[in-house]
Amino acid sequence: MKLHELSPSDGAKKKAFRVGRGHGSGNGKTSGKGQKGQKARSGGHVRPGFEGGQMPIYRRLPKRGFTNIFAKKYTSINVEELNKLENGAEVTAETLKESGIIKKINDGIVILGRGELNKKLTVKAKRFSKSAEEKINAAGGKAEVI
Repeated sequence: MKLHELSPSDGAKKKAFRVGRGHGSGNGKTSGKGQKGQKARSGGHVRPGFEGGQMPIYRRLPKRGFTNIFAKKYTSINVEELNKLENGAEVTAETLKESGIIKKINDGIVILGRGELNKKLTVKAKRFSKSAEEKINAAGGKAEVI
């Protein structure tokens, strides 16, 4: 096989659809746009959400509340999940992500108190619940707020 013998397989190349090129093309005269109306005109289209002049739904519905753009989004984790780590380890957001316990760090890690902890760990996080801090200390570990 030579370079000049190469050709695309059947059906791979399709002829361009030529609109407005007479009756013989099968799409002449109005070029598939029908008769008159806004959508038949050049540049004629309606913006998203337009309901033909009727009051659109995004204006009919009441607006409530607001989104706090300064809100912190913490990733929460329970103490029982810390048992997956080896004894005596230092637990940070990065080590939790590397071990696959969490997917995203967001604005920091919050340790919550569900379950039991039976390993001595040094846990560094943004926040701790009271019960989580007690369980970490009871297991002989240390809870450090960063």
